[in-house]
Amino acid sequence: MSASKVVRAPDFSSVTELPRQGATRMQMSMLRTRYGWAAQYAAGKYVLEVACGAGLGLVWLAQRARRVAAGDIDQENCRIAREACCGQANIRVEWMDALELPFEARSFDLVVLFEALYYLTDVPRFLAEARRVLRPGGALLISTVNCEWSGFHPSFLYTRYWNAAELLQALKDGGFEPRLGAGFPEPDSSGRGLRRRLKRVASHWGCIPRSMRAKAILKRLFYGRLELIPPRLGAYAPSPPEATESIVPVDGGTDLARYRTLYCEARSWR
Repeated sequence: MSASKVVRAPDFSSVTELPRQGATRMQMSMLRTRYGWAAQYAAGKYVLEVACGAGLGLVWLAQRARRVAAGDIDQENCRIAREACCGQANIRVEWMDALELPFEARSFDLVVLFEALYYLTDVPRFLAEARRVLRPGGALLISTVNCEWSGFHPSFLYTRYWNAAELLQALKDGGFEPRLGAGFPEPDSSGRGLRRRLKRVASHWGCIPRSMRAKAILKRLFYGRLELIPPRLGAYAPSPPEATESIVPVDGGTDLARYRTLYCEARSWR
């Protein structure tokens, strides 16, 4: 990898969930849900997390996995992730490009990409790389915001948001056998409906803050006291009463406009 590649990489630190940032109970439940989901697949396995951000869930995965490799295209994220994993012998964090993974073919049993699909400039190329480094029968796990959710608003750094049908088709075209789930339904109530409408107006007029730090200030106004994100995620905390940490299968009758998050398990049998 060349130094010029690293210099040209976008600065994702402003959209990364970092230790000691304020987070709502819902946000913390989402974090714990995706890493708890991945941990179910990790026992005794060689695991790769692509776009690992601050490495919040790496130790959780490493407690079950044989070995965990992880990386991010943002150098500062890599530094924070290394600090979070300090002393954990079976974790290695390095700078990496999701479109050119620095590993030999068939190196991993599990590849994880959480809340980063919409930042990739070439999703089919990433899927080809993920399939290349997976062993036969290995799994790719993807969690991503559901752009069909009624309360959705985009990140300012996104390249493309993939809806459920597009994601399934891309995975099939990439040689995977995917299964799709959804999580965190939002029941319709007057208070939550008002918050959704305010978010839509703010997004339309460009008033949504760009940094996670600035967003935390707004969250404090709307939701009250926030929980500080820890450097290392641990076991599950209680969910907000309106949310569930269960991932429900998506079928033709699923109302995707209710769900905040998509979860996809894709198997490579080659």
